[in-house]
Amino acid sequence: MVLVLIGILAGVVTVAGTPGARGGLMHDADRLAQLLSLARDESQIRGAPIRFEPLEEGYRFMLFRDREWRAMQDDTDLKPRQWSQPTQLRLERPDGAKTIEFGRDAVDAPFAIQLQRDQATVTVQANGLGAFRVVP
Repeated sequence: MVLVLIGILAGVVTVAGTPGARGGLMHDADRLAQLLSLARDESQIRGAPIRFEPLEEGYRFMLFRDREWRAMQDDTDLKPRQWSQPTQLRLERPDGAKTIEFGRDAVDAPFAIQLQRDQATVTVQANGLGAFRVVP
C-alpha cells in the first residue's frame, strides 16, 4: 500500500512540475522580450545597428560592423538561441517592415511578435520607446 501511495504521489509531482505548452511559451516570450530590450540598449551603447533575425529553430541577433551584418556569436546574452520546442513566429508592424532593427535613435517603430506553439499563442509587444511586454 505504501509503495502504491509513493507511486501516485511521484506521478502527481511529475505532472504538476512539467510546464504546459503555455508555460514554456511564456518563458520563451519573457526571455525574448528581455533580449530585445538588451539589444536595443546595446545598439545605442555601441553606436551600431543590431537586428533581430528569426531562424527555423530559434533566433539570433546580428551586429552591423565593417559594412556587413555579423551574428553576435561571442556575446553571452545576445548569442543565437534555440526555441525550447518548435515555435512559429509572426511579426506585425504598422509600417509594414519585415525586420526588427535597433539603431542609434531613441524612438523606434512599434511592433508585435506573435509566438505560437501547439494551440498556445503569446505576443511580445514593443511600444517603440523601449518598453517591451508579454501579452498572453
